Amino acid sequence: MTGSLWAHGGTYETWAAFLTGWADGGRSDGAGLPALRQEDFAADTWDRLRLRLTDALSARLQRCADALGTALGEAADEFSVGRALAQARSGLHPVRALATHPGLPEDLRPQLLKMVDDATRTLQQDLERAVESMVSEGGDPRRVEARRRTLRDNPLTAVTSAPPPAPAAEPAATGGWSYDPTATGRRRVTPP
Repeated sequence: MTGSLWAHGGTYETWAAFLTGWADGGRSDGAGLPALRQEDFAADTWDRLRLRLTDALSARLQRCADALGTALGEAADEFSVGRALAQARSGLHPVRALATHPGLPEDLRPQLLKMVDDATRTLQQDLERAVESMVSEGGDPRRVEARRRTLRDNPLTAVTSAPPPAPAAEPAATGGWSYDPTATGRRRVTPP
């Protein structure tokens, strides 16, 4: 009895494998992924693929939020807070780039971009609420105002007003950060 074996699951498998690695912090920008067309899939298969896509975007957004939370928790001063916010913005660029990937159907891209931008706005609002809770907990007014100014000068939402970047390689496998925010700090000592 002869039967045929599928060696590759085609476009679905290519995208599914990419999304799994990308969601876990993979550095690929998705260049070379085949175009997705809803009409090429059964309805339930298309729904599964869309779910995989939104899950991957959500996972990367969560990685960015977690890395930001860690960096903010370790920040010694407002400069460090500003740097953490800038790094978080750089981590959001690849998420927005995937949401607008040219291989995705034209009608799906705005929906995914809206999902990413809404999550970014929510994270910014959460940060602002945290500052307000510092006030209600009796925090030092100067520190509260300094943090408020840092958040205002370095908003995460700045990425939502810019066009999504062209897909590019990410700096490192650290959630889109250019350094590992959980690593022990190092100080360079130069001789006099």
